[in-house]
Amino acid sequence: METEEVPMPKVAVVVFVVKENSVLLGLRRSSIGHSTFALPGGHLEFGESFEGCAAREVMEETGLEIEKMTLLTVTNNVFKEAPKPSHYVTVFMRATLVDPNQSPRNMEPEKCDGWDWFDWRNLPTPLFWPLEKMVRSGFNPFSGDGDGEI
Repeated sequence: METEEVPMPKVAVVVFVVKENSVLLGLRRSSIGHSTFALPGGHLEFGESFEGCAAREVMEETGLEIEKMTLLTVTNNVFKEAPKPSHYVTVFMRATLVDPNQSPRNMEPEKCDGWDWFDWRNLPTPLFWPLEKMVRSGFNPFSGDGDGEI
């Protein structure tokens, strides 16, 4: 007797890597959010801290070493229209570069078309849906609580 797999929410950790008034964004190549600009990040692994996941994912995707990680907010994102519907609890972190002279490298070209710095007041379009929703709400990753001015 076959049992149908019940979809379960997954946990993603994404990172606002900030430098002056800019954030690091990459152009997605995945089935969810293809050709949209998104933050570096990925799935939380069993037993991993949010900070550990943030550092690992940023290193795996961009080759950058980060520090001073702060939890900003958590969102609940359900992708009903995706080729394979999914549900993510997304943990948003903020971090800075260990060495501000580091340059991002595209470590996973099959998942991303490249990384670049974008001024928070002049973001590219289209943004990945969860990020766009936050930007439209007035969210600001540069303030302590994510709610102030640059």
